[in-house]
Amino acid sequence: MADNNSFGVIGYALAPKKQNSFIRDSLLTLAKSRGIQLVRVDSNRSLADQGPFDCILHKLYGDDWKRQLQEFQTKNPNAVILDAPEAIERLHNRISMLQVVSELRVDDRTETFGIPKQIVIYDKETLSDGQAWESLKFPVIAKPLVADGSAKSHKMALVFSHNALNKLKPPIVLQEFVNHGGVIFKVYVVGEHVRCVKRKSLPDVSEEKVLGVSEDLLSFSQVSNLANRDSVDDDEKFYQMMNLDDTTEMPPQAFIVDIASGLRRAMKLNLFNFDVIRDSRYGNRYLIIDINYFPGYAKMPGYESVLTDFFVDLMHKKEIEAEEGNVANIDGGEEALTEEKDESVKV
Repeated sequence: MADNNSFGVIGYALAPKKQNSFIRDSLLTLAKSRGIQLVRVDSNRSLADQGPFDCILHKLYGDDWKRQLQEFQTKNPNAVILDAPEAIERLHNRISMLQVVSELRVDDRTETFGIPKQIVIYDKETLSDGQAWESLKFPVIAKPLVADGSAKSHKMALVFSHNALNKLKPPIVLQEFVNHGGVIFKVYVVGEHVRCVKRKSLPDVSEEKVLGVSEDLLSFSQVSNLANRDSVDDDEKFYQMMNLDDTTEMPPQAFIVDIASGLRRAMKLNLFNFDVIRDSRYGNRYLIIDINYFPGYAKMPGYESVLTDFFVDLMHKKEIEAEEGNVANIDGGEEALTEEKDESVKV
C-alpha cells in the first residue's frame, strides 16, 4: 500500500460527516508531500485484515470497534492507536470529563483556573429535592450528561428558576452560568501543538435581563436574542459570527499551554480541544467548561500543517522506538508520543 517515498501510512476510520470535514484535499496533499499517506479504513472489512498501517486515526465507538482495535493491536504491536478508546470514553460524560481539571496544578502564575459549580441530576425525584441544587445560583446551564457528539448531546438551555427544572429530562448536568463577556476561548491540542482562538459566546446575563425574561427556560438559540442583535434569529447564524475584534484580550499563551500539557498527560489523549471562559468577576480567573475529543480541526486556521507536523513527529518517534526495541504505547498519551518539555505542570 505504501509507495517508495512513504514515510508512514496512517489509516483513518471516521464517521462520514467527520471524514468530509477533516480529510480534505489540502490535508492529503500536504501530508503526502512529507511522506505521510492517509488511507481510509474500509468499514466493510475487518481492521486486522487491512494495512499495513503505522497508525490508526479514529473516531468511532462501540464494542465491535473496540474489539477490532484490540485485534489489530495484537497483530500489529508496533502500530499506534490515536487514541485509546478507554481514554476517549472519559469525555463522554460531562462530569468525568471535568474532574481531570481538579487534578492539575500550574505553579507560579498570576492566573488561576477551575470549573464552574455544577451538579448532576439522574432522575426526576432529585429535581424536586431542593437540597440537591440549593448550592447553585440561577441562571444555570442545563446540559445532557452524555456528551457523545450526537445532536441530542448538544441541546442545552439556560434555566432561570427552580420551577423550570421540572421541564428538563434527566440525566442532566446543571452548570452555573458565569458571565464571561460573550467570548469563549477554544483551545485546540494536537500532541504538543496548542492553539487558542476566540469565538463569540452567549452574552452576559444581568439581573435586569433575568427579571425581564418572560420564560424561565430558554434554549441557546433563544438566549442569543438577549444580545439584542436583530440579525440573529437562530443558532446557526449566531455561531457564524465567529470573528471578534482585537480588543478582546487573549489568555496568556504560556498559561494555556501549561493547562493543555497537564490535560494531555492526565487524560492520555493527543487530539482534543477544551473551551475556556474568563470569569468577568475576576480578570485573571479562567473556567474550563467543556472538553471534546477529536474536534472540528478544520475550523482551526492552518490545521493541515499542524496535523501534518504531528503525524511526521509521530513517525519519527516510532522509528526511534523501533531502533531501541520498544513497543509504541497505545494509550495515545503524552508519555507515549511526546516528551514533556514543561516541568511546571504538576498532575
